[in-house]
Amino acid sequence: MPYRVGQTALWVVVEEAEPVVGESRRRFDASASAGVPAHVTVLVPFLAPDRLDDDVLGELAELFGAHAPFAVRFAECRRFPDVLYLAPEPDAPFRELTEAVMARWPEVPPYGDRFAKVVPHLTVAHRQSGGVYDGVAAALAGRLPLRARVAAVELWASGGSRWRRRARFPLHGR
Repeated sequence: MPYRVGQTALWVVVEEAEPVVGESRRRFDASASAGVPAHVTVLVPFLAPDRLDDDVLGELAELFGAHAPFAVRFAECRRFPDVLYLAPEPDAPFRELTEAVMARWPEVPPYGDRFAKVVPHLTVAHRQSGGVYDGVAAALAGRLPLRARVAAVELWASGGSRWRRRARFPLHGR
């Protein structure tokens, strides 16, 4: 799946999810083969690469640094029409991160303003048949809940066929 060269994203990478969903993602989500880790999106697309100067990186560090680390639990699979995903509980801290970025950079709405409501989620399978989703959900049911600690937001950029991490912003708030 080709991505737009230079497209950027702000993600909460969930390393704890890889042992549980990694194989399913590699088989049923093309983004995994492009280097996209298991994650919950904060904002995509973000700013163009030529706007990511030291000032913007400093603002991101300050913005995310004001938020506290938090625990999250993924207990069930849910679906959008073309996505099987793990739902984070609670999802409010993810929404707060997104809202903070949107307040600072309103010119970059989540998902290019394609959806009326942003639903925090960790994609497991994308653009598959319903039968695939049912099978993956059944296979994951016995491996959930998955627990993780969110301590940072990462900035990633696409080179066209691969995504690479550009920066990591720790959460420091109380």
